[in-house]
Amino acid sequence: LLQPADQAGGIPARAAHRLAVGVELIDQRGDRQPRAVALGLVEDEPQVCRFLRAALTSHGFRLLETGTIREALQLATGHNPEVYLLDLGLPDGDGIDLVRRLREWTRAPIIVLSARGREEDKVNALDAGADDYLTKPFGVNELLARLRVALRHAQAGPELPSVLEAGPLRIDLARREVTVDG
Repeated sequence: LLQPADQAGGIPARAAHRLAVGVELIDQRGDRQPRAVALGLVEDEPQVCRFLRAALTSHGFRLLETGTIREALQLATGHNPEVYLLDLGLPDGDGIDLVRRLREWTRAPIIVLSARGREEDKVNALDAGADDYLTKPFGVNELLARLRVALRHAQAGPELPSVLEAGPLRIDLARREVTVDG
């Protein structure tokens, strides 16, 4: 599933080559094109990753893939996905701990995908900060519907200023752009 991390000790090279700043794309004619939603996928099973990659990229999502908690935290801080899909059974710990850590600083929707089907597991994940829980196996249409709902709810959240400025630094949250002196 994972390839060696890049030279700086960051996320795996396979995931890093797909990462791009999440802004509107401008084609050669200068027309704005809608951008893909950046989705952080935290899953260590290669077959599940292949399935999700095919299903989600064909529906306009840009996947940022990792397979461990450590890599997921690096991805989250470095690339700030707009929504997360994560498994609970990860090789370096329990995904519920990752949900708690993400919730300390992000309001991005978190959907748990897990083979754990007990009510107690679902309640623990939701109480830890997950927005939704989907038990494996699941259908693509249900997953897509839950992603749409999570993203819709995230957009309907409390209004934040769309542009932050501090001296020469300007951060446009809506466009996901950062500029210095202009």
